[in-house]
Amino acid sequence: MRELEAVHALALSCGFSHVGDLDAGTIRVRTEVRDSCEENKCRAYRTNWACPPGCGTLGECEQRIRNYRQGLILQTTGMLEDSLDYESMERIALEHGKNLDAFRGRIQIRYPSCLVIGAGACRRCEECTYPHEPCRFPKQMICSMEAMGMLVSEVCKDNKLPYYYGPNTLTYIGCVLLY
Repeated sequence: MRELEAVHALALSCGFSHVGDLDAGTIRVRTEVRDSCEENKCRAYRTNWACPPGCGTLGECEQRIRNYRQGLILQTTGMLEDSLDYESMERIALEHGKNLDAFRGRIQIRYPSCLVIGAGACRRCEECTYPHEPCRFPKQMICSMEAMGMLVSEVCKDNKLPYYYGPNTLTYIGCVLLY
């Protein structure tokens, strides 16, 4: 128990607003979530190794998830002036990415085989090598929860962590599977 508390403290020290326990057995990999990637609203489909189809088939993603029993949900929440405050949305997304990178660097020392999963497409490289060359940084690449087939709100709900923190807030969510 103390070990998981230490990992909570580590996550909070990396800047996350909220951290909750994650029972990997609650994760349902959904075809409809992965299918929504093909609609390409985020313009990342078929553009990088961390998004479909580069991140693997849905079955391969599920197998990776099923190698774990426990982990943490990691959230970065920020305030918006209004629902059209795109500047703050981007700032919160960048902050979440920095938090996730800092955490990944530190948690992989303690748990070398952990699986860190984030929000949105990988942005590590200015131009991804997909599909012509292998990923330059496979140990640093972070796939999104959606790319792995997870319905993010469901993962939060099933693990008793809020998904919504009130009007004019935005929360980016990731997770880490530890063992």
